[in-house]
Amino acid sequence: MTFFLITYSPHHPITSLQLRYFVPFQQLRQQPTIVVDSTGLGAALTLAHWRGAATPEPLRDDTSAGSVLRALRQTHTPGLAAAAVTANHFDVDGFVGVWALLNPELALQHEALLRLVATLGDFRELDWQHPQAHHALQLVCWLNAEEKARFYEPFGAPARRRREDEASAEKFAWFLPRFAAVLHNPAPYRAIWEQEYSRVLQAVAVLHSAATTVRRYPQIGLTVVRTPEPLPYYALFSASRGTDMVLSLYDGQRYEFEYKYTTWIDLESRPTLPRLPLDALAARLNALEATPRRWTHDGITDTGPLLRLSGKGLTKPQRYADPDQRPLYTSSVPAEELEQEVVRFFEAGYGGIAPRRYWSWAEIRAVSA
Repeated sequence: MTFFLITYSPHHPITSLQLRYFVPFQQLRQQPTIVVDSTGLGAALTLAHWRGAATPEPLRDDTSAGSVLRALRQTHTPGLAAAAVTANHFDVDGFVGVWALLNPELALQHEALLRLVATLGDFRELDWQHPQAHHALQLVCWLNAEEKARFYEPFGAPARRRREDEASAEKFAWFLPRFAAVLHNPAPYRAIWEQEYSRVLQAVAVLHSAATTVRRYPQIGLTVVRTPEPLPYYALFSASRGTDMVLSLYDGQRYEFEYKYTTWIDLESRPTLPRLPLDALAARLNALEATPRRWTHDGITDTGPLLRLSGKGLTKPQRYADPDQRPLYTSSVPAEELEQEVVRFFEAGYGGIAPRRYWSWAEIRAVSA
């Protein structure tokens, strides 16, 4: 299915009406195409925050949707006149960017809200003091619930023997004509979004209670959250805004460390430190660990690498799911000692390295070579 929208820009004569429509990623080269939250050869314009993406410098933003919103305010951007729009996967940020290109006037009217939605979807961060925070959470929860009920979970296409760039087109076809109604008024859709929304709010209450302590180590970009039980990301990572690593310490000596997605992409708003390989840290924790389980980790090019005491290896959908949706195992290492080991590792590893923007993957690998 293809969707068309007639748009008018005051910077162009009224005769320059433009039809803009979504195409599956495989059709990228069949016509001039704007590529959102993806990269592809032959794109007329790339609007993506992926590391090394060819997004024009004036349009760089923390999220791909943010780059789209910048482009909509700079109507003479080369390539923006292309009629077709595509993405090679479906997620909240990419969807908001595609939808905004097809609905530019509505998108600019709701720019602040859409930026919150894209940030929450990709970084799992939300400023709870923002007047539209709850509206943004409701929209993301609606997208999540409908995606899982009608299609498949994020990163779930390969398990169904399908390519994400092909299968995701069905999601865009369903969501694009329906999103505006929920954006305007989420209330009629409460039965769909309320379950996850309520779960997140309950977790936020725990995060802000005396049961939880949050420590930040800004010099290494680490947030440590000590709380009784695992929390959903939309609550947990709200405590980590402005940092790029989270160490979660749960009761029963259960732990998880994670590099946030903010260091997989080219973050525009602030400089970051490069990811360090976790081999040496895992080896140190294994030397301390007295249980039969072993500390394992993902590679630094994973979207959100985890370091955790392992059982059976996690699939990509499990790693993307909330921490309270996967098993966590008891370690013999006390929480205070674990925190000290993590902090010591990164303080040593980042010695002499200054935060900056736009690290290449080659530069990141060279840091610890």
